[in-house]
Amino acid sequence: MIFEMHRVASSGSNGGSVRARKEKKLTYVLNDANDTQHCAGINCLDVLKSSVSGDQSFLFTGSRDGTLKRWAFDEEAPFCSATFESHVDWVNDAALAGDSTLVSCSSDTTVKTWDSLSDGVCTRTLRQHSDYVTCLAVAAQNSNVVASGGLGGEVFIWDIEAALSPVMKANDSMEDSSSNGANGIGNSQPVASLRNVGSSNNISVQSSPSHGYAPTIAKGHKESVYALAMNDTGTTLVSGGTEKVLRVWDPRTGSKSMKLRGHTDNVRVLLLDSTGRFCLSGSSDSMIRLWDLGQQRCLHTYAVHTDSVWALACTPSFTHVYSGGRDQSLYLTDLATRESVLLCTKEHPIQQLALQDDSIWVATTDSSVERWPAEVQSPQKVFQRGGSFLAGNLSFNRARVSLEGLNPPPTYKEPSMTIPGSHPIVQHEILNNKRQILTKDAADSVKLWNITKGVVVEDYGKISFEEKKEELFEMVSIPSWFTVDTRLGCLSVHLETPQCFSAEMYSADLKVSGRPEDDKINLARETLKGLMGHWLAKKKHKPKPQASASGDILSVKDTKKNLTASKAKTAFPSVSPPSIITEGSQGGPWRKKITEFTGTEDDKDFPLWSLDAVLNNRLPPRENTKLSFFLHPCEGSNVQVVTLGKLSAPRILRVHKVTNYVVEKMVLDSPLDSLAIDGASVSGGPQPLFAGNGLLPSGSKPWQKLRPSIEILCNNQVLAPEMSLATVRVYIWKKPEDLILNYRVAIAR
Repeated sequence: MIFEMHRVASSGSNGGSVRARKEKKLTYVLNDANDTQHCAGINCLDVLKSSVSGDQSFLFTGSRDGTLKRWAFDEEAPFCSATFESHVDWVNDAALAGDSTLVSCSSDTTVKTWDSLSDGVCTRTLRQHSDYVTCLAVAAQNSNVVASGGLGGEVFIWDIEAALSPVMKANDSMEDSSSNGANGIGNSQPVASLRNVGSSNNISVQSSPSHGYAPTIAKGHKESVYALAMNDTGTTLVSGGTEKVLRVWDPRTGSKSMKLRGHTDNVRVLLLDSTGRFCLSGSSDSMIRLWDLGQQRCLHTYAVHTDSVWALACTPSFTHVYSGGRDQSLYLTDLATRESVLLCTKEHPIQQLALQDDSIWVATTDSSVERWPAEVQSPQKVFQRGGSFLAGNLSFNRARVSLEGLNPPPTYKEPSMTIPGSHPIVQHEILNNKRQILTKDAADSVKLWNITKGVVVEDYGKISFEEKKEELFEMVSIPSWFTVDTRLGCLSVHLETPQCFSAEMYSADLKVSGRPEDDKINLARETLKGLMGHWLAKKKHKPKPQASASGDILSVKDTKKNLTASKAKTAFPSVSPPSIITEGSQGGPWRKKITEFTGTEDDKDFPLWSLDAVLNNRLPPRENTKLSFFLHPCEGSNVQVVTLGKLSAPRILRVHKVTNYVVEKMVLDSPLDSLAIDGASVSGGPQPLFAGNGLLPSGSKPWQKLRPSIEILCNNQVLAPEMSLATVRVYIWKKPEDLILNYRVAIAR
């Protein structure tokens, strides 16, 4: 098939119009072989042992990979019994409220509640924060009260029971969190709508039947909040952050009780005793402070760490504190005697601690979690092992001791249990073919991914990333149709319209069987069909008319036809499937595994442009799909001029198609017996050049029997037949002006 080349028009309108609204982006997150493991640092953890779960204990972890996981223990061996997936950014904190409610907060600015004993059911998404939500606090004996704080300087106090109760949705601006839950987009769960809290000085904001539930707001922070703590009954709340002070609140009204000064840097972690009288704080100034809220003063300072204190856990009697932080060390300190002992050292900064029986779980910036002996019931036993020191009250004293090498050896060398994680990706490179990405993880393992199929093509092991990148270099030019980041520890591929539809390839180049070799395949559309294949399969069994982006109705027959068309070479794996992060016309962003779609999702959930591409095979108007060029005989060559003026062709057109064009023009525009090699004389006089022996089946066109051997050049360089015009322009022509190609009869070599 000869590809038609079009002359470039002298002028004209683009005929398109700019969309007035911002189109929603669609992201898909690729999982490695084992998605039962976290693939990024663990920011938080909590332990559940309740009457609801019987004697079974569960550990909950929240990660920078955006998910939470529930870990059960089978004969002491941990296994992942559920993944809670709905947040679209880092999970920063998680806490258990009552017997079965898990509360989490994230850099996606949301607070979410979950049925902790389910398979991952998100019961509500609460959207009130204006920035990253960094911390939570719960009341142990009042499971309805939960506080959240974040980088926006906001502290909200939630009545979880009221927030979860069904209310009528007042208007479209309110949050329909049922469309964001892991339990199914567009489900029929009741909606907890939130209204914006105004700038009024009235602190306590009550529920309103017409507006839905709104939390109590504690106003006073001018800067970011990093730490919260609440007493058991929910009558005292303490907050801290970059202002270096502790603020104490009555969470029932949101009114301020006091402000405590003493730390010289950010307050990163807080603990309250069960009564709410005593408070422990850890700071980036490396100090731990014990406060008496009744006396409104600091009782003691403890110089235990040599760097920021990020995590604290206290014995039930509030007599001993376990502490960890940026110095990668876990200490146990007697609050009364100031005696301190180094329990263990880690390879990564410690993010959070959780006590379980006589052990302590340690979360770090690594994706693994470890349990260490702690003697929680009788902490004095640890000091009897020796190696303790007296915690000073000035941070530089502790730092000096550390520098002088006088640190005692750790009490424990090995953890009693490890829950391994997979290594996060730390380096990546999009290859020139724009379908493969080379990655290196934290263990220096190098892998090659095909992002149009969501799989690892090659696992090279521990080799040089740079050398492999050079080895895989291809001289091809394909438009950048996606962006990628590794913020979640894995590959997140972002598609935005119309840019994502800019890359096309011929089916022959993609080795797609059963389609004509000149079929153009849009990489983004095929990838979307692969990602939404499970959704289409479910949709096929739900015969409902589907409105497209342009208002057309897609019939069930069309859906089945498109499903068949997408059966793909682009099918994504069902084992460790990728997740989609996106938002539709209502609600906020959501995240869900592609295998968990119900088929009921529509434009309220998915961006309209993605539905139009998958269901209707319609793509938005695109620019730069064509490339302009001139085609001239080589200087000094006697071959005829086959065209005048500028030509235009698809950017992906291969050089051998240009060759065919030249041959056809030369043969059809000339007497068939006059074609010679540049007019040069050969044995027996000028001879026509034939393709092969010139013996073609009867009925062939005359020009097909007389096929001269032509080669195409650019910048005096003979071009390989498989090169695309775009590749020639980028790697051979290298100029902003229109591409110039030359042709000549092939020189015998």
